[in-house]
Amino acid sequence: MLIRFEHIYKQFGTLKVLDDLSFDCSKGGMLTILGPNGSGKTTVLKSILGMVIPDSGSISISGYQLNGAANYRNEIDYLPQIARFPENLLVNELISFIKKLRNRPTRDKELIELFMLEPFLNKKLSNLSGGTRQKINLVLAFMFDSPLIVLDEPTTGLDPNALVHLKSFIKEEKVRGKTLIVTSHIMSFVEELSDEVAFILDGKLYFKGTIDELKTQTEQTNLERAVASILEAELA
Repeated sequence: MLIRFEHIYKQFGTLKVLDDLSFDCSKGGMLTILGPNGSGKTTVLKSILGMVIPDSGSISISGYQLNGAANYRNEIDYLPQIARFPENLLVNELISFIKKLRNRPTRDKELIELFMLEPFLNKKLSNLSGGTRQKINLVLAFMFDSPLIVLDEPTTGLDPNALVHLKSFIKEEKVRGKTLIVTSHIMSFVEELSDEVAFILDGKLYFKGTIDELKTQTEQTNLERAVASILEAELA
């Protein structure tokens, strides 16, 4: 599932969020979009989903121009950075509701077991910790087994055990040929799982390639320092 951004511009009022952004995401593997807060990362993800419509330029998935269409979204699983649901819902009610919305085969039982959520299924969302909510969001994001997975800061709030399970699950998805587009500030997570990274600053693309290529270009041996060196050079 090749995703192509071509000369994307997006402005909210006087704020330019994406500025002539062009890049490809090849089928299979994980591309992580890096950049400081406010750089345009989440806007890129929402543009893929059609939640943000570019002012100009084009986005295509496997050669299909999005152009405001909606059917292609059936092939995407999405984890938002902040997911909000009615606080009075029980966990199992929320999962059942989302399943009915998409009306497709699911693997929620497998994911509930993976993230050890059985004790929380009959609890209200309002009574759950942030980390437990994130595990539930991951179940909702992965359970439809779609070929394209879009994850906005998936590690937020996760305890070490849940993080280990998440990383193992993503590795399995990659082996199965899934395409993942992810944002994350956790460099160890990025370095362990990413096939490529893209660095965005002020809506512009400054780098796209493998982590080794980024380290070579910046003359750094550490991913965190490599990313910081790009930022420091551009803001100098």
